[in-house]
Amino acid sequence: MRVKRILGTTVLIVGLLLIAGITATIGWRPFIGPRTRALTDRRIESSPSRLERGRYLVNHVNGCVVCHSELDPGAEGLPAKAGMVAAGRNWASDGIAWLTAPNLTPDKETGAGNWTDDMIARAVREGIGHDGRALFPIMPYANYKRMPDEDLASVISYLRSLPAVRHELTPTAVPFPVSRFINAVPEPVEGAVPAPDLSTPARRGEHLVTMASCGDCHTPMDSRGQYIAGLEFAGGNTFQMAGRKPVASANLTPAPNGIPYYTEDLFLETIRTGRVRERQISDVMPWGHYRGMTDDDLKAIFAYLKTLKPVDHYVDNSMPPSLCARCGNTHGGAERNKKS
Repeated sequence: MRVKRILGTTVLIVGLLLIAGITATIGWRPFIGPRTRALTDRRIESSPSRLERGRYLVNHVNGCVVCHSELDPGAEGLPAKAGMVAAGRNWASDGIAWLTAPNLTPDKETGAGNWTDDMIARAVREGIGHDGRALFPIMPYANYKRMPDEDLASVISYLRSLPAVRHELTPTAVPFPVSRFINAVPEPVEGAVPAPDLSTPARRGEHLVTMASCGDCHTPMDSRGQYIAGLEFAGGNTFQMAGRKPVASANLTPAPNGIPYYTEDLFLETIRTGRVRERQISDVMPWGHYRGMTDDDLKAIFAYLKTLKPVDHYVDNSMPPSLCARCGNTHGGAERNKKS
């Protein structure tokens, strides 16, 4: 009996320690599923102004077309292939063969034709797919949760207006255990999301940079896919696309090895043309899509970038890649960096 009591007590203690450990570390979301809210029957009313605003956001600001369209590697600026705007694509050419950005056109069999407006709204801002699963957070819903209601309505209206494209794709199959861990990322958006503070160019630029997810590409990540604190907008993540050489994101801070020499005019010229004076920049950086932004929006983005904290991090795609002691990634010019 004494042995049974000892065994029972031991099992109880181990169980309690396991429960406490899970609660204090990864939490229970990997096991019980993502936080989510019930869908509503709300419907978005379309209008000419919403369609035009949605066209602008989807094509030139939020990056929807870049991620959800097959791109044409034979054309400078990597535009969407003709007839394939927002029709979805698999990311094998980006080195992530298990990831598919779904068809967002109104096709009822292979696209979003049977999704309700609130299904789309919940996916965009909360990271919950139409089928209730957590979306892989390369879809920047953590940024889009700050998208105001009117802009969200405009995006949905525009997507509904696209020609339906039949395009069958293999669905995303996030590998285990990542498929479980991402359940902790989505957060429900309850109530209205108001318009952001756009009272100054820099504040307007901060909102646009968030919607365009500039920081996601230009902030280096560690081996676990977590952004490295202290290296915000300092570049160093390497990206690849079919038909293009791998390229590391640039340091956008005003540090000496960032872009302190940029003027407002040079910034606009770079985004419009894909050139920094005589130097061509890779269109893996989607300037071919962002160049459709208005002058005022690009000027606001530049105003915000000028407010960033300078970060010492050298990235140069013209140099051979090597392991960086500063960010832990492999990129050109890395040998010039020292561990902080």
